[in-house]
Amino acid sequence: MVGLAGFGMTTLLLQFHNLGWCGLGPVISMGFIFGGLAQLIAGFMEQKTGNNFGFAAFSSYGAFWIGLGIIWVLNSLGVYESSHTDVGFFLVGWTLLTAIFWIGSMFIHQAMFITFTTLLLGFIFLDLGHFGPHVMNIVAAIVLIVCALSAWYMMAAIILNDLAGREILKYGTPLLKGK
Repeated sequence: MVGLAGFGMTTLLLQFHNLGWCGLGPVISMGFIFGGLAQLIAGFMEQKTGNNFGFAAFSSYGAFWIGLGIIWVLNSLGVYESSHTDVGFFLVGWTLLTAIFWIGSMFIHQAMFITFTTLLLGFIFLDLGHFGPHVMNIVAAIVLIVCALSAWYMMAAIILNDLAGREILKYGTPLLKGK
């Protein structure tokens, strides 16, 4: 739950920044703590339960937020300047990794598939925005707001279904069958 909360919060805040609604301060702060550290911890906890998908996803995106935060801090301090193109290549790597998680999400449930579909599309639009027309970053922001809210939907489903002792919010069935 905390991993989904951190993923949703930091994704939402970054899109508010990408739309010009807020500065980088809140994004960097939450990126290091809630998006980075909290997701890493959530990933390690998922590993203990044997959930390899949750371990890989939460740990990876926790590292994404820490890495992105370091890029911004190094830029701000003038230690090492990452160009717009440098960040674009950083994002392309994350797009490729996200494509693997997207395929895996098809075996889990529809809520997870929607979250990873919007995440993958968001990364693709960000890639296009870093190497092409900037307007694609605005498209990415809108898609990634949906992604953040999708992650929070899953978090809400876990919390509310547990507290109610029954399914209030549905996850949907997997799109692909495993084993």
